[in-house]
Amino acid sequence: MPAARRHARHLPAFILLALTEGPLHGHAIRAELHARFADFKGDPGAIYRTLQALETAGEVTAHWDTDHRGPARKIYELTAEGWERLGFWEADIRQRLGFLQGFLDGYAQVRGRGPGRS
Repeated sequence: MPAARRHARHLPAFILLALTEGPLHGHAIRAELHARFADFKGDPGAIYRTLQALETAGEVTAHWDTDHRGPARKIYELTAEGWERLGFWEADIRQRLGFLQGFLDGYAQVRGRGPGRS
């Protein structure tokens, strides 16, 4: 499975976490994700689609920054709903980690078994 698809389920959580640092534009969010998560391979298009969905859900707000040289940048900021949603993601990820640890523990017990092994 490509790395970008592995990140897709939790991309909203990763973006919300990045925005806890303060308001950021899309490229800065992507840079923050690369800095936080080793081997992050998020597709820029997926990041912007996720930002749009988070804005529609009320978890982030956005405004255009035209106070600098160059093209205007859309700045995203976490809302109270976004902070609350981070709690949902924490619970979801902790549950997922529990399932994965259960797999690792189970596999460690049977690793030496298999066809042709005693």
